Amino acid sequence: MLRDLTPQELQIARMLGSGRTTKEAAAGLFLSPKTVEYHLRHVYIKLGVRSRAELATHLLAHPDP
Repeated sequence: MLRDLTPQELQIARMLGSGRTTKEAAAGLFLSPKTVEYHLRHVYIKLGVRSRAELATHLLAHPDP
């Protein structure tokens, strides 16, 4: 569930779920792309998704934490 995500994970999930690339999200959050990927792995585990498409679908189905 979205409420299980940390604020940083939620921010990254929303950015990547809306179609931004890892590099775009990293630049927007002043993080390295590796850090974004690290958080994204945790998002996938916590939400039980395996792709960005599944992430986007999950975010649409559950808009607010």
